[in-house]
Amino acid sequence: MPHKETPLKLIILDRDGVINQDSDEYVKSVDEWIALPGSIEAIAMLSKAGYKIHVATNQSGLARGYFTEDTLSKMHDKMLRLVNEAGGEIQSIKFCPHGPDDNCKCRKPDAGMFEEIASDLKLDDLAGSFTVGDSGRDLIAGSKLRSAPVLVKTGKGERTIAKGDMPANTIIFDDLISFAQHLLSS
Repeated sequence: MPHKETPLKLIILDRDGVINQDSDEYVKSVDEWIALPGSIEAIAMLSKAGYKIHVATNQSGLARGYFTEDTLSKMHDKMLRLVNEAGGEIQSIKFCPHGPDDNCKCRKPDAGMFEEIASDLKLDDLAGSFTVGDSGRDLIAGSKLRSAPVLVKTGKGERTIAKGDMPANTIIFDDLISFAQHLLSS
């Protein structure tokens, strides 16, 4: 168990709107999965600096029948390949396959995926880590395990700012690369 004084070099990223372009019509295929400018480089920079990167993503398109788990796996393979080619690494990808009315414990803003990451790492909570998302529900889920909330303006970020739908201690960046550059320069 790491000491609380030791910084936890852990970052949990939402996927759609943070790493790749988001769509109100859902990202349903490998061709529709398009990395946002700078996002792959940001993950590689953070990874090379010793940060462990995990992804936690709601994927209700599965429950809605918009795509299959095989297609989702191929989207994730593309993301992992791009990150690896840039010299980075993603430690794990957790996803919630449920719809909003399924009453599961994994769909953000519930913290099930974050609890799973903490359990995998044998941590009681995620204090000292960062959760990067484009919606309040991403940040609320991470905050439940004491992960610091970071909002990016990409994806639904601007809408989230307009609604004020985020934890009070949220820090805001234009995109994932600006967050990475800030973190690595401090």
